[in-house]
Amino acid sequence: MCGQLGHVNSPVTVPQQIKLSDGLRVWDLSAGQSHSLLLADGDCVQPVLLYCGQQQEQTSAQSEKSQQGQRSCQRSPNRAESYTVRPSLLPFCMEMGYISSVCSGGQRCAVLADQNVMGFISAIHELASIERHFYCWLSSAKKLLLTPLRNKESVCPSLGEPCTHLFFSLCESFVRLSILIGRHSTSLSYFLLEVQSSDVTALPLLTHTEHFMDIYKEYCSSVGNFEVMGGFRSLQKLSLECLGSQQTVLAQLCADQSIGGDVDLVSVFYRPLQQLHQYSRVMLKLTACFDVLTAEYQFLHQGCNQFDSLSLSLLRKKKEAETTFLFWKSHSGKTTEVLRLPQRRVVCESSNRSLTLQNAGRFSNHWFILFNDTLVHTQGAIPSQSLFSTHHIYPLSCLWVKPVTEDSSGHYAIKITCPEESFTLVASTPQEKNKWLRSLNQAVDQVLGGAGQGSSPGLTAMARTAPYTFTGEGCFKDAQYTGAWLAGRLHGRGTMKWPDGRTYRGNFKKGQEEGYGECLIPNKVLNKPDSYQGQWRDGKIHGFGKYKYACGEVYEGCFCDGQRHGYGMLSSGKLAKNSSSVFIGQWVHDGKSGYGVYDDMTRGEKYMGLWLDEQRHGNAVVVTQCGVYYEGTFKDNKMCGPGLLVSDDDTALHGEFSDDWIVNGKGVLSLANGDCLEGQFTGEWTSGLKVVGTYTKPPPEEPENKERSSLHKVGQYLVPATQRWLCVFNECWSRLGCEAPGRGERAAAWDNIAVTITTARRQSIDLTRSQSKVLECLEFIPHHGDPVTTANYDNIRRYLSKACETPHHPLGWLVETLVTVYRMTYVGVGSNRRLLRQAVQELLAFLTHFYSIVRFLFPGLPEDGGIIPDPPASASEGEHNSNVAEQVVMVVSCSSLLLPQLLPRLYPPLFTLYCLQEEQEEALYWERVLRLNKQPDQSLLSFLGVQEKFWPVWMSILGDKKQIVSSSKDACFVSAVETLQLISTTFTPSDKLLIIQRTFEEMTQEGKPMLDGNFLWCMDDLLPLFLYVVLRA
Repeated sequence: MCGQLGHVNSPVTVPQQIKLSDGLRVWDLSAGQSHSLLLADGDCVQPVLLYCGQQQEQTSAQSEKSQQGQRSCQRSPNRAESYTVRPSLLPFCMEMGYISSVCSGGQRCAVLADQNVMGFISAIHELASIERHFYCWLSSAKKLLLTPLRNKESVCPSLGEPCTHLFFSLCESFVRLSILIGRHSTSLSYFLLEVQSSDVTALPLLTHTEHFMDIYKEYCSSVGNFEVMGGFRSLQKLSLECLGSQQTVLAQLCADQSIGGDVDLVSVFYRPLQQLHQYSRVMLKLTACFDVLTAEYQFLHQGCNQFDSLSLSLLRKKKEAETTFLFWKSHSGKTTEVLRLPQRRVVCESSNRSLTLQNAGRFSNHWFILFNDTLVHTQGAIPSQSLFSTHHIYPLSCLWVKPVTEDSSGHYAIKITCPEESFTLVASTPQEKNKWLRSLNQAVDQVLGGAGQGSSPGLTAMARTAPYTFTGEGCFKDAQYTGAWLAGRLHGRGTMKWPDGRTYRGNFKKGQEEGYGECLIPNKVLNKPDSYQGQWRDGKIHGFGKYKYACGEVYEGCFCDGQRHGYGMLSSGKLAKNSSSVFIGQWVHDGKSGYGVYDDMTRGEKYMGLWLDEQRHGNAVVVTQCGVYYEGTFKDNKMCGPGLLVSDDDTALHGEFSDDWIVNGKGVLSLANGDCLEGQFTGEWTSGLKVVGTYTKPPPEEPENKERSSLHKVGQYLVPATQRWLCVFNECWSRLGCEAPGRGERAAAWDNIAVTITTARRQSIDLTRSQSKVLECLEFIPHHGDPVTTANYDNIRRYLSKACETPHHPLGWLVETLVTVYRMTYVGVGSNRRLLRQAVQELLAFLTHFYSIVRFLFPGLPEDGGIIPDPPASASEGEHNSNVAEQVVMVVSCSSLLLPQLLPRLYPPLFTLYCLQEEQEEALYWERVLRLNKQPDQSLLSFLGVQEKFWPVWMSILGDKKQIVSSSKDACFVSAVETLQLISTTFTPSDKLLIIQRTFEEMTQEGKPMLDGNFLWCMDDLLPLFLYVVLRA
């Protein structure tokens, strides 16, 4: 720069750089017609004002000052021949205060200055000044040192591969820090322009504290990693080659250090850490400008503490890096080099034999090195020569430290627990024990995310979450685990992944899979994994779960020690949605044993009976899609022995079977018309039978042969209803905590229910609002030990109703499973009309077993058909009721209590069987009903014989009573008809009788206008009218 707009005696057309004194940093300038003003940082905090341009010839100062508010003006000097090229300091600028901006125009100039109230303005200017100075230093270091070194071709070979990567990472973090400081210094300059109206809490240091701290931490970490790996030694040589004769550059960047060693270069890169102390110091000054109770003070005080803590923390990290570098320098060697990592810092080591292994051999050498991330145990070690034969690395994230109480042996011991082993360390003195104990606890605390400073000996977290890779032999060999720990053992939720592709996600307890978990097991043959979702115990599949096999089969049921055991359903087949076969029933040691239903969809047959070792064995029923019904005995997976076979047209054969559908032996064949064939039968039922016997055609008047009819009676070879589905009820007892039905603690059963419901609420995220409300109600344990009276009986009914609504409750699971097995048995091929009696007996057995569980939970309930007493009355009520001869009692049965929960869900298959059984009678009944319903009301009432006095009337607008019109339909006794229709919504006999009673009441109410006040129904009048209501309903 030379002159303004060419106003000089000898014009210069080429711009020239201003020459300033050392230590001056211009941060604002303004140009007038023939002069320039420059605002710069000087030796002190207060900015200085520089001037260059035309000068007055007079010796006396001819300047006019006018100060008004916070603004000051300086008239530019008159035009003269003298001209100042080099900016000179204006002495009177120190009297103007703290200038934040300059402005010029024409022959005049102005400055914006602020009064320093309570030191606030000076503190802000000091912060801006030190930040601009720091940015200038960063720019110089980048220009003079980093950029030449980075562009040098020999930097990679000289530093080596690891250090080269760290050096470039250091350069990137240095650039990010430089950008941050440059932006911050600029924002502070803009902040000064409106400092009077700005809020101090809007300072970038307070609004972006986390960003500042992250940048400084990243930079300090980069410098430390580079130093630990010995990069500065090679970098020092490169800097000497790169700078050449410009060795004074290092002196400029680090003026307070001498030249000639690694320390100088290290100190240059650690120089930015000093800026954090400057931030803290300036903010401490700013806090003195505000009252302690103000928000500004709180913000500034918090920021001051944060930057002060960060400064101390980074200085500690600097010292750790220096100590680690010296450790590797003094213990350099091939064996120790494998332990050297950029992020690893040494904490302490036992080369002075201050720590050894308990019960170690007399001539064995053990060297322990504690780093910030691992504890290293070397054997056969010679620390002075940095040699050792073997070493073990224990990650601190999975290391538990516990002091051992001193005993008579006088050992100062520390117990170390790891996931795969535990050992005891012995210190030489109590002081060494405390030193190592404190160092271990602090290092573990730091790894777990703590500050690492406040840990007391022996108080590191027992429960934690950390990753770990198993190396020892066992079921977890080479597996990678991420999850929760407790005192060195897997405990809580976690994920385990094996090298072969196995994966487990779920709960652990005491080092093994326990509770709910999901597992994937690869199948290399089919190139698809097996998957399991369900319960585990002691590291094995145990409890209820769902297993999907790679072949397409799906098993959902109970497991025991990794085997299918108890109730379960296996769907087989390769189709996506429909399986070719389904088995539901009891399993024993991974095989079908006990009662079960097998639906072979490919053959169109359904087997309902006993199993043994995966084979059909015992009494059973088989029905086919062709309507054939067979009941008999099975042996070795085939029909064997006596059996009854009934075809769809009621042809029945009772005889000896030797294989599936093959008859071989004596038998009796009864035809649908009553004819009978008795003799020796051989052959297959479907292809034809050979008979040697007698054909009998009974005369019409001959009475029925009871002996022969008993042979063809359905139900002779059925499995008793009480012995079916015992595995389902046993599973329910197990969920209540009982080893066998009725054998268990009632309080423990209720506790299990509460835990199950609470766990379901916490883990199920897809619950609706109504489901959550039901579970919330079920969390409260009812008063189960109180005697059951008519007063609290309804509370039990309401609780059972809610419990049966949700499968998370053991009773709700029982209801859901009973519905599943019932529908699997009697839906589809099982819809055979001859199974009606069996289905009814099975439902009654359900009620009996179900009621025993309910009575276990509520012991105050009476036996089936028992009486519930009224609650005890007070003395006055007792005297009042003493004259009453009879009292109303309540009879409780399993049907009245449990049918409302079961029958609505089981009604469809049961009603289907009933319709098939009574198909002809049902068709005839509905034909008559529909024919009669076509008649209008008047005709139907007359046909049924209803007297005309019971025919309803309707009121005209004028109030006249008129009889029903002959063509009207569905206009009589409407309320009674609608009431009777509600009978289809009830399921217990008592509830149905209540509907019928209400129907009669509605009929009476509607007939009152036609009857006398003292009228009583007689059956001759009531029955025809009720028939009308039934037909219309």
